Amino acid sequence: MKVIGAGLPRTGTMSMQAALNHLGFPCYHMQEVPRKRGHLKAWNDFLHGRAPMDWRTLFEDYQATVDAPACFYLEELMREFPEAKVILTVRDADRWYDSLAALLRSIKPMRPLRHVIPRVRQFLKLADRLFHTFLPAAGDRVSSVAMYHRHNNDVKRIVPPDRLLVFDVREGWEPLCAFLEREVPDTEFPHLNTGASVVERVRGELLSGPVPIVLLGLGVMALAALAWWVLA
Repeated sequence: MKVIGAGLPRTGTMSMQAALNHLGFPCYHMQEVPRKRGHLKAWNDFLHGRAPMDWRTLFEDYQATVDAPACFYLEELMREFPEAKVILTVRDADRWYDSLAALLRSIKPMRPLRHVIPRVRQFLKLADRLFHTFLPAAGDRVSSVAMYHRHNNDVKRIVPPDRLLVFDVREGWEPLCAFLEREVPDTEFPHLNTGASVVERVRGELLSGPVPIVLLGLGVMALAALAWWVLA
């Protein structure tokens, strides 16, 4: 692991994943969790106290990580990967809250599917645990914005300045490449703001196997809800 993303979900983490992938740092993101065999179980077991996390095995195919769940375990990851650099993605706090609130609303259509699709049930268990543990004030703007600033301040306190980049994805390639000692690509910085491609990629994951025809409409809504999460 060479790059640890400490920014909260909804701070441009999907764009960061694409940028890091492009720079040669295969990057882990929430969207990888249902895609990688055994990762939903590993995270649920860890978050519910049933098993420790083997960080090196979890990230064996990756050199970077952004977004939840890993962003909530900065100190553990810094101990496990002491040479890794840390990137704190940030955005306007009120816009961050609006995006988070939209995410919470969009997850609701997924819930009926948990009764018939085990992977959706496991994904919702993970998402609910993350929210209840790390974003408990997500329904209140004032408390959430305070929590957002507190998280960012904690990251700045924990990480040595020479290992930390505070980064808004609107800044583009230059500060990111300077921090990671990479050449600036001859292409636009990725700003991912639609869910269509993500919905297609996860269709075979959370909705794999036979699904009753009466649930197809709910399945579309479920995929849209997942897209809200991964397109931070």
